[in-house]
Amino acid sequence: MAELATIARPYADALFKAVTSGAGADLAATAAWLDELAAVAANPQMRQFADNPKATAEQIFAVFSGVARSALPREAQNFLRAVIDNRRLGALPEVASQFRVLVNSRSGSSDAVVYSAFPMDADALASVSDALQKRFGRKLNLSVAPDESLIGGIRVVVGDEVLDTSVKARLEQMKAALIA
Repeated sequence: MAELATIARPYADALFKAVTSGAGADLAATAAWLDELAAVAANPQMRQFADNPKATAEQIFAVFSGVARSALPREAQNFLRAVIDNRRLGALPEVASQFRVLVNSRSGSSDAVVYSAFPMDADALASVSDALQKRFGRKLNLSVAPDESLIGGIRVVVGDEVLDTSVKARLEQMKAALIA
């Protein structure tokens, strides 16, 4: 949704500039609490409560703070208050996504999701990580997601790039070749 991205961009930019302009710029810690707030904001019950016109900004802030797994630092509290006061909680997951893109662009890395038909152990993931970093030419922050429909092999998504070496993809290629 383009509108949500447009709403989220100034928040992500402002937060990124605020964190990087400080002496103790801890982008990883900021990304962690922002991801946590985004996960809470994505909860349908939380959204329903926050969208209730009878709920005050203080009540919404108190519930968010109470639901968060860890104590929120002062920066997180201030950011959350600004988002709540401007009624932009729905944009919080997109803010977190855009903030992560800014952090990755600064470090020269990208997020990547490896879909695998079977669980991957640490050695296999390290091997795949090395090969993928050479293939894509940048450092990758890998996460693994199960997808039994692949039958075997892996499917890697890095931004808008996809590398599909799964059995399912090969079978579909063979099917297309046989039909043509």
